[in-house]
Amino acid sequence: MFGTSGIRGAVGDDVTASLALSVGRALGSEGYDSVVVGHDVRESGQMLEQALAAGLQETGAEVIRVGTHPTPTVARAAEWFDADASVVMTASHNPPTDNGIKLWTESGRAFGADERDAIARRIEQEDYDLAAWDEVGGQRHHDIGDRHRDVLRESVDLSEPCSVVVDIGNGTGRITADVLTDLGCTVTTLNGQRDGRFPGRPSEPTGETCHALEKHVAETDADLGVAHDGDADRMMAVDEDGNFIEGDSLLALFGRDAATEGEQIAVPVNTSIAVDDAVDSVGADVIRTRVGDVYVAEACAEPNVVFGGEPSGAWIWSDETPCPDGPLAACKLVELVSKRGPLSELVADVDTYPLRRESIEANDKARVLERVGGDVRDEYDDIDDRDGVRVATDDGWFLVRASGTQPLVRVTAEARTEADVERLFDDAMDHVEEERAVVEA
Repeated sequence: MFGTSGIRGAVGDDVTASLALSVGRALGSEGYDSVVVGHDVRESGQMLEQALAAGLQETGAEVIRVGTHPTPTVARAAEWFDADASVVMTASHNPPTDNGIKLWTESGRAFGADERDAIARRIEQEDYDLAAWDEVGGQRHHDIGDRHRDVLRESVDLSEPCSVVVDIGNGTGRITADVLTDLGCTVTTLNGQRDGRFPGRPSEPTGETCHALEKHVAETDADLGVAHDGDADRMMAVDEDGNFIEGDSLLALFGRDAATEGEQIAVPVNTSIAVDDAVDSVGADVIRTRVGDVYVAEACAEPNVVFGGEPSGAWIWSDETPCPDGPLAACKLVELVSKRGPLSELVADVDTYPLRRESIEANDKARVLERVGGDVRDEYDDIDDRDGVRVATDDGWFLVRASGTQPLVRVTAEARTEADVERLFDDAMDHVEEERAVVEA
């Protein structure tokens, strides 16, 4: 039922009002007595919110409805209202046909595995503690308006205002444009009208979907451009020349800026060694997690971890909030440019290395992965198997990982030279192809 980013799927198929009602009942039955509920711009969001709120009220829980806001705004709101949890109806960067339900703790951290499992168990067993007729929970509406905006404004200090293009992606990310305007920046918006069909571009901001942003920045005197997904928990960027910045480079920039000597940053296992090199230059270290912002967030809760992020665009500053916050990341990036110069020059200072990536069809991907893991243990010493099989050497690394949604095994290799990346990639591919043949024989 739950993936690492909550419940997601096609509306009317995987995600229904009936499911939302059950999640609400399960939450209330688990003792979450006061819950903030909001949604992104998708057409089905209000319907799902109403159903989930009804389920909560059936158990006697109080519902605080805040309306349409970015996911990080709703996640933060639990703390503002001293609530036990918050829930967002969102499918994040998925297409408009989808929606989902994401759960956050009272601190703004995404529900972990144990918390998700407890909700799933109640739903599967229909184990609900429904209230008597005179103990049904209440419901109130709150306008949280400028709370997040005020927090973001105080989180950065610009040396001088910048000219910024903000691609809102027809989602909830207008707060970024508002805050940057408050800070004195010249701001232009693209795809600013809220529309759950995402007509301007696909919701996920990538180098393939942000061509309009690249073109606009390149043809104007803007200092940079930033782009959000539908619920604004992600942020990606374009430099002053209109070049899309890869996530690993942003991760290196943010990590090097956030960490000092002896501190750590958290990144998933598929992150470039360029990030290791960047934070090593300031005396900091990298720790790796499973792929998924919930795992990065869990690592960010450790005492010495000051920042965490994923190359896909999720960024977490541990002393600010435990949830990925796209508007906060946008403001932090503008602050970097304001204080340290053009984004293109900052990125040029980050090393890049040869990388190869390929996928192989495998009907029993789990079994293939298990056998590959056994093979590489006989050859290599530094192996991380928390999410697939990652092998690190003095020259680079490779990762063999099963796709979460398709019958595929994904192979990635990176090294400091072309010869080393070819050697590591070929070794990984040989193992996968050999074990696939055995499994499917």
